[in-house]
Amino acid sequence: MDLSLLSLPSDTWTASAACVGLPPETVFARDPETAAPALHACAHCPVRRRCEETVAPADTWFDGVSAGRLWHNGRPVRLDRGREAAGRAC
Repeated sequence: MDLSLLSLPSDTWTASAACVGLPPETVFARDPETAAPALHACAHCPVRRRCEETVAPADTWFDGVSAGRLWHNGRPVRLDRGREAAGRAC
């Protein structure tokens, strides 16, 4: 797990990130339930675009939350699976 973004100097764009202060296990979560606080923070984050440009999740096989999405092995995780399954059951 790459935690290098968490150790950047506080004068970088990361100081403005809404996820600042969240535990690494939340930001780098692999499941939607654990990642929920980071995903919620992203919804109001002023540096989402910069986050995605820097992390480049699709190019780096990233696992965790970046730019409002949960990623696993560099691919976005669909978060609406439960709703789709519930819709089919009706």
